Amino acid sequence: MSSSSKKIFVTGVAGFLGSHLSERLVTLGHKVVGIDNMLGGYEDNVPSNIEFHRGDCCDFEKIKSLMKGVDVVYHCAATAHEGLSVFSPFEITKNNYLASVSIFSAAVNEKVKRIIFCSSMARYGNQITPFTEKMNPFPVDPYAISKVASEEVLKNLCELNNIEYVIAVPHNIIGPRQKYDDPFRNVVSIMINRMMQGKAPIIYGDGKQTRCFSYIDDCLSCLIPMLDQKYLNKQIINIGPDEEFVTINKIAEICSNLTGVNLQPIYKKDRPQEVKHATCSAEKARSLLNYKTTVSLQEGIKKTYDYIKNRGTRPFDYNINIEIDNELTPSTWKNKEI
Repeated sequence: MSSSSKKIFVTGVAGFLGSHLSERLVTLGHKVVGIDNMLGGYEDNVPSNIEFHRGDCCDFEKIKSLMKGVDVVYHCAATAHEGLSVFSPFEITKNNYLASVSIFSAAVNEKVKRIIFCSSMARYGNQITPFTEKMNPFPVDPYAISKVASEEVLKNLCELNNIEYVIAVPHNIIGPRQKYDDPFRNVVSIMINRMMQGKAPIIYGDGKQTRCFSYIDDCLSCLIPMLDQKYLNKQIINIGPDEEFVTINKIAEICSNLTGVNLQPIYKKDRPQEVKHATCSAEKARSLLNYKTTVSLQEGIKKTYDYIKNRGTRPFDYNINIEIDNELTPSTWKNKEI
């Protein structure tokens, strides 16, 4: 595939990742057609210079019509609620697995050249860290299962129909435009939004869970070359720093220092099926994509804080229904305590 101007279809263009990616692709001279159902994004995230369609990825006929003449697909859209998927498995599976099958099927039907799928570190489950791409997937919750199943369908369809594909595995992306009024995901944004309203951060378990966080620009530095580099075909690549792992307790401390809200965290019981340690190896990304961390964790959280401060705090939007309400369901969700 050449690096000349292409027609690119991006899902989730009102979301955090999809909006930044679309914007970057347009600046590189490509035409972007995008779709979003607005479940996980903001209207003002959508770049003004793309062809935007409001709709659902499960609407196969609509997707097929929008895919006409498309060269490359970036499938970024997801209901990325790993913890919630244990209690709302139908909605999460529909919005991830069925939506992905719709996107991939339409793309194959329209004979696109390449599909880039944004999977999730959830694919690795509770394996020994740091996660490497050589590990077999070991999903432990419905969200992770939906992502791994989507990967398998992608590989199956692309190999049968001779279409190139790349599976990107971003790890906890942070930065401006992230949805910060979502009570079910985005721990950094949730903490900042709460603290700026004078509320203590909520932590599930003991807060010793470890994560790695990638700033949006560092993530894009890997996603953009996936557009057309031939040697990346059929690769699975982690995207995230491996030099800076952090506990949730430390995240709360950083957010407290930024907001000036010095309140002791409220500790809640562990969420069922939560992966305690989720950190990745970036060795493959360094080797194939010359990946490096240019924005530190502290800087990334500060940029996220500045974005939320500029927009103003928001009440949390419980826009996904709890499907399984029992003694295991976190009280923060069933009672809307966040």
